[in-house]
Amino acid sequence: MSGGESFFTQVNRMFDQAARLVDHPSGLLSQIKHCNSVYRVEFPLERDDGSIDVIPAYRAEHSQHKTPTKGGIRYAPSVNEDEVMALAALMTYKCAIVDVPFGGAKGGVRIDHNEYSPRELERITRRYTFELTRKNFIGPGIDVPAPDYGTSPREMALIMDTYTQLVRDPLNALACVTGKPVGQGGVRGRVEATGRGVFFGVKQACDYAEDMKALGLTPGLDGKTVVVQGLGNVGYHAAKFLQEGGAVLVGLAEVEGAIYDRTGLDLEAVVAHRAETGSILDYPGAENVVPSARALELECDILVPAALEGVITKENAPRIQATIIAEAANGPVTANAAEVLNERGVLMIPDVYLNAGGVTVSYFEWLRNLSHVRHGRLSKRFEQRSAEQILNAVENLTGQSFSPNIHAELSLSAGEIELVNSGLEETMVLAYNEIREIQKEHGVDQRTAAFVSAIDKVATSYLEMGIFP
Repeated sequence: MSGGESFFTQVNRMFDQAARLVDHPSGLLSQIKHCNSVYRVEFPLERDDGSIDVIPAYRAEHSQHKTPTKGGIRYAPSVNEDEVMALAALMTYKCAIVDVPFGGAKGGVRIDHNEYSPRELERITRRYTFELTRKNFIGPGIDVPAPDYGTSPREMALIMDTYTQLVRDPLNALACVTGKPVGQGGVRGRVEATGRGVFFGVKQACDYAEDMKALGLTPGLDGKTVVVQGLGNVGYHAAKFLQEGGAVLVGLAEVEGAIYDRTGLDLEAVVAHRAETGSILDYPGAENVVPSARALELECDILVPAALEGVITKENAPRIQATIIAEAANGPVTANAAEVLNERGVLMIPDVYLNAGGVTVSYFEWLRNLSHVRHGRLSKRFEQRSAEQILNAVENLTGQSFSPNIHAELSLSAGEIELVNSGLEETMVLAYNEIREIQKEHGVDQRTAAFVSAIDKVATSYLEMGIFP
């Protein structure tokens, strides 16, 4: 972290900056800012070779102004108490910004998941779930984890299975965790949700002609050049949807280095090249960029840091050439770097809003698990018949017949994936418009505006409880 500040300190610094713009009691603001509870545990793991490792793990619940709390579980060597507290706080604000009725939480296990076998990872996951259950840090109405860095739907299925075996009433146990495989209670569209949400947020920002003119850009995504750092789940899907939306993907970065081509890269071809060679470097027609961090400084309209936090610092911020920075990762721009970039007039679409697609679709999954009905199942056939009746009425009135293709196209009704994507787009569009209005009202950057939105909504929840006069 820049300047030696901890991650949580930086989050609180951004909170304090926004808190100056709201009219709430200082005690209430202090309650919102502080982390309510943190559970730290160390448990033994018997490795496949018979040796014993001691595994540190954490779960932080930042705010119970709404329950359950919600946040991912990451498996990474960097996991510590400060990190999970900071990420839990960001989850509180993120959920508030997009009007998802959860408090914020985050969990982590301090391991390099690549150094453990699938059987060892299963034992770690099940023991971690046992510890959370024992201390009442997990449950459909208490705290609902999700995937994060180093975890996947497989770990979420293991958490659900373990939790189901430990509780007395398993009726709603499916809702104890989200990001599960579809066959295990997951929802279609969850895997790509965060990347798709990044796309919706960037698209909405670019659709404001007034804002784009101030940046020297034309409205819309068409033709805008994009550099994406990170080809994990979020980075890949953000790049995919941005490219499909008309943007030109000119740069991609991964741990081994980066590639750049002003004329545009074919994302799927790059992915195939990496699968074949083990690296994105030496992709035909592209320039190699080494070290990978230099990709952040490449010429482009939109820079999408989609890896880990703290990659844009006060030191490299002056060399950033992008006009728009879309924070797909958590905390990729440090507080000090943000000051430099704001002074230069760079539009930064903040992480606390932009990567909320994951928790938004997790909310849809949670609702599906509690209702025990797949989204769209009740209404699909009714919508199809209604559309057919309208088409038939038009044909009778005009005396003309539509072709079978027209009937098929116009009679389509929304299934689960269409409903999920529609709900996600609506959520991201409304939240961006709200942030933009606050930004204009107070004359601040979008990150501060997003925090103002979150603080007001969380404060309102506390006030409605009658806790604060």
